[in-house]
Amino acid sequence: MRKFPVAKIFIYIFLILMAVLYLAPLLWVFSVSFKTNAEIFKTPFALPKAPTFDNFSFAWTAGKLGIATLNSFIVCVITLILSMIVGSMAAFAIARMRWKFSKLALTYFLTGMMIPVHCVMIPLFTRFAKIGLSNNLIGLVLPYLTFSLPVTIFIMVGFFESMPGELIESACIDGATISGIFFKVCLPLGKTGLFVTGLMTFIANWNELLLAMVFISDENKKTLPVSLSKFVGPYNTNYSQMFAAIIIAIIPTIIVYCAFSNQIVDGLTAGAVKG
Repeated sequence: MRKFPVAKIFIYIFLILMAVLYLAPLLWVFSVSFKTNAEIFKTPFALPKAPTFDNFSFAWTAGKLGIATLNSFIVCVITLILSMIVGSMAAFAIARMRWKFSKLALTYFLTGMMIPVHCVMIPLFTRFAKIGLSNNLIGLVLPYLTFSLPVTIFIMVGFFESMPGELIESACIDGATISGIFFKVCLPLGKTGLFVTGLMTFIANWNELLLAMVFISDENKKTLPVSLSKFVGPYNTNYSQMFAAIIIAIIPTIIVYCAFSNQIVDGLTAGAVKG
């Protein structure tokens, strides 16, 4: 009979406890979303006696989660595409091209990671109001893109620097241009990094609340986190409908992560080692 080391047993126990710790709140929210408000207060941890989908239909229609989900999807996808294109190009220029201010440019982009959104929210709002970008989805894409680029560039620089220089030298000998080296050599090799940065960008912007709440006042242009905040009132909160709305909001992120989980793990592993 095969014996397991004691250390490995403790590792498995720790991992099981961590899985329960992270999954238990999600499963509880999913369970209570099928209850009535009275049943939640009476038996909060028991399974629903008569599961109902009325909470989901109410959240989707009365809460306008349909249009809010579409708005969030439009903003996040546009930001994702632009951040991956612009960020990977900037990272390639910093990591693989030889020019005088490459390190200074990297430092400049990385300072964006240290600037909290609260510091620029008022100047952005006043500026966008003057040029007609307030209460506009484009007015959300621009700051989302700005705050997504530093992380994208930082991670992609590590991926591009870890690529063998011989591949790029061979492409140069074969007569490849800079754009050809980027699109045909470096970008395919760095696709795992794009998966990692893409997921981080998508989830961060999908869950963003502060800028969306300040910049958007039109009910038909509000994003999903702003619509979720309407389920919490100053004097009364319908928890069953709120939990149903939360389940609807997190489904897209769970689907995206499950679909690209293998690529994400490979990307994190590849980006951990250089050379």
